[in-house]
Amino acid sequence: MAQAYDQALYTARLRPHRSLSRAQAKLLVSLMSLALAALTLPFFLMGAWPIVGFLGLDAAGLWLAFELSFRAARAYEDLRLTPLELLLAKVASKGQRREWRFNPSWVRIDRAEHEEFGVQRLALVSHGRAVEFASFLGPDQKAEVARDLSFALARARRGPDLS
Repeated sequence: MAQAYDQALYTARLRPHRSLSRAQAKLLVSLMSLALAALTLPFFLMGAWPIVGFLGLDAAGLWLAFELSFRAARAYEDLRLTPLELLLAKVASKGQRREWRFNPSWVRIDRAEHEEFGVQRLALVSHGRAVEFASFLGPDQKAEVARDLSFALARARRGPDLS
């Protein structure tokens, strides 16, 4: 019977979306670097060699932007719902973990929606405290998470299935 109370009704790991994989980003930076090198060659041959350095800084800046983006993408949020507890864990890109625990009977999902842009903000609210989650997801993904979690919370409020 104890297993029924520990059984997860809903689990999700929410991660920031990145449109390029690391390999695709490396390819893009390599192609841009080649294009910049081809562009600077005539200037270098004409004696305007400082341009090579400035366009090299462009390539380095592009690489740095992708590195920072992929480093930030290591952050994630975990949601785990059992009949007795909803656990929200936020893990920062540097590995720091913060957790919030809610009673499924008392927690609700607060949604801020824009009529044109969809779901803008999601928060778990219980006993006067609110914790925002899924902030890095797009409106459609936020709506999907809110729908799935609401359904699972309804199941949790009915109690465990002991049959």
